[in-house]
Amino acid sequence: AVHTELFGTLADVAQAKGELVEALPPDGFAVLNAGDRAVAAMAGRTDATVVTYGEQGEVRAAGVELDAELRPRFVLEAEGGRQVVQLAVRGRHNVDNALAAAAVGRVCGLELAAIAEGLEQAALSPWRMELHRVAGGGTVINDAYNANPTSMRAALDSLAALTAARRVAVLGAMGELGDDSDEAHAQVAEHAGRLGIEVLAVDAPAYGTEVAHVSSAQEAFDRLAPVGAGTAVLIKASRAAGLERLAGTLAAPGRADDDTED
Repeated sequence: AVHTELFGTLADVAQAKGELVEALPPDGFAVLNAGDRAVAAMAGRTDATVVTYGEQGEVRAAGVELDAELRPRFVLEAEGGRQVVQLAVRGRHNVDNALAAAAVGRVCGLELAAIAEGLEQAALSPWRMELHRVAGGGTVINDAYNANPTSMRAALDSLAALTAARRVAVLGAMGELGDDSDEAHAQVAEHAGRLGIEVLAVDAPAYGTEVAHVSSAQEAFDRLAPVGAGTAVLIKASRAAGLERLAGTLAAPGRADDDTED
């Protein structure tokens, strides 16, 4: 549900995305997520060879586990065998991204061992699921590069997977959602509530009255700093909010270590 302000509905987004699949030549390949009904349906819109990934797909992940740094480990399964993969990137949602890449690798004739090696070396651009352990014992996740309803839920699920006594999501507005914007923000707040996560909304009233609100990143910093032992904080918003600066200031004072990928 991104850019729905311009496209209209989620079905309209799927229709437009499917135009890419329709444009493939008969000797091309369409790599489709079998776990997404709208994407899987695109198989009927192309004469190209369809390769699927994800649950019920031809390229699958079994036994997914997250380590203490939220890095997934799983068994990559595809025709030709199985291979253990340890991702360097964080979040269970990146397993599907890895499977999509693995499916492309298979189309290109790569062996599973070579695919696993490549996946294990893959890194993300800045401000995507960066995890910082600060000197006081707390944790800051900087996922402030961008946001939409799907990625918000994925980031909240990742925060919930961390071992912490207190989990706080500092959330800015999600842009370009059109008429469904208020409902989408409310649903994100409800998802956080179900996970036992506190929400601190920064200049984003659409998250509703059940969460805490501040008008600026500075106010959020004043409420949260320093991030002490047992506390995990997620920072996420659309790019216009600029919350990456808040993530940097929360993580910087007395940082114990910084494994951010540059």
